[in-house]
Amino acid sequence: FIEGGEFMLFHYHFWTPYLEETEKFYEENGFNVSLRMGKYNGDFQNFNPPLTWNDFRTKNILFRIIEMRKGTVNITFGYGKKIKFDHIGFLVSKTKHHVLCDNAKKMNWQVNIGERRTFINTPYEFKIELQTNIDVIDTIADTVKINRLKIATKKTGLEDDLSTLFNEPVNNIHSVVGDEFTLKEAVIKGFLSSDHLDPNGVRIFNYI
Repeated sequence: FIEGGEFMLFHYHFWTPYLEETEKFYEENGFNVSLRMGKYNGDFQNFNPPLTWNDFRTKNILFRIIEMRKGTVNITFGYGKKIKFDHIGFLVSKTKHHVLCDNAKKMNWQVNIGERRTFINTPYEFKIELQTNIDVIDTIADTVKINRLKIATKKTGLEDDLSTLFNEPVNNIHSVVGDEFTLKEAVIKGFLSSDHLDPNGVRIFNYI
């Protein structure tokens, strides 16, 4: 059910002060809001469509997560005082999930298994989400998908470590080493525009 049989890159997540701007950017490129969840008056509540920002912009809502989808791509972001790239996500088979967790433990990477998803902490300042539930994407068709991500890291070895973790090369994750850490670029097949910066500094290209 997954491209390649056992895993597919489908997701990335940011913390950002630019929630409305980020939502608008992806919406203008064909994504739909599937979830807005935030803390308001002490309780977590949903502010999902058909509600728009005009309905709640003036309320003091601390948004934990806004989820946007298109095809096999799921992008989420929540409120942060500054922009911070948090994690990427792979949709995996249950068999691959067990292998990845075992390999991560052998690499001394922390593994946190939850009811809905698993997080693996990497030494590169970001986490890897493992998801086995197909309902996190709108379709398994590959008309819209993440073809490649470029991650800026402060240390070398990301590609080699991912190969060890997955027992094979992960060809759609590339790194550049320097003084910063963030998600630099995303190549997304089916994205409506190309070579544009999202509000969090990710340069997005469509698939050519």
